[in-house]
Amino acid sequence: MSEALMSLAGKRVVVIGGTAGIGFATAVLAREIGADVVIASSNTANVDAAVARLDGVTSSAIDLRNESSIARFFDTLGTFDHLAITAGDWHIPIFAPTRDIDLAAARNSFTVRFWGALAAVQHACRVIVPTGSITLTSGMLAYRPIKGAPMATAISGAIVHLVRGLAVDLAPLRINAVCPGITLTEQVRQMMPPERLQASVAPLLLPRGATPAEAATAYVYLMLNGYATGQALAVDGGGSVA
Repeated sequence: MSEALMSLAGKRVVVIGGTAGIGFATAVLAREIGADVVIASSNTANVDAAVARLDGVTSSAIDLRNESSIARFFDTLGTFDHLAITAGDWHIPIFAPTRDIDLAAARNSFTVRFWGALAAVQHACRVIVPTGSITLTSGMLAYRPIKGAPMATAISGAIVHLVRGLAVDLAPLRINAVCPGITLTEQVRQMMPPERLQASVAPLLLPRGATPAEAATAYVYLMLNGYATGQALAVDGGGSVA
């Protein structure tokens, strides 16, 4: 790919959930290839810390649990070119066997990852440039479920099908998703003991977790490729075919 096609110079990129993990890595990469980057999150302290780590970005607060906050964010944002949403509600348990599912928590688990993402798309599509892109976050459980994770599987699958519907409805605006496998973010390292992590990646064709930077390249690729829409791009170390 030519140098020009690898550039986001002159483009404005918004990353909701951009204060840590894959979101922060996406902001870093977009900035490195020339984008004007806006980082957004519900936690203002995390936003301030992320901005201190990455020169040349701007920031704003947004709460995907609150539609008024979402509307206010996009009303004041102005025109932009690309949106990536990597935010997740990590304090809500989404891994549990069917017999142990807390149904109230299960309903709440869709608040940020699905309903918040949809609300963001609804408000974003009014101010994003028509040739821009929006990239949501799903997961490989949508295609390769595991025991003890029906709700995590359902959320991932819902995002994939939402993207397909949105891509048709909002064309020519491009809508895609990234489906990361196990990615070695701070959150994942806290949630998964080393022995469990090793057991999870051992069957992969590339038997390790992805770095956040490796996952981030998928989001930036979907921004750069003006012919990609309605897609769910796997970054899973070959787990889908292993």
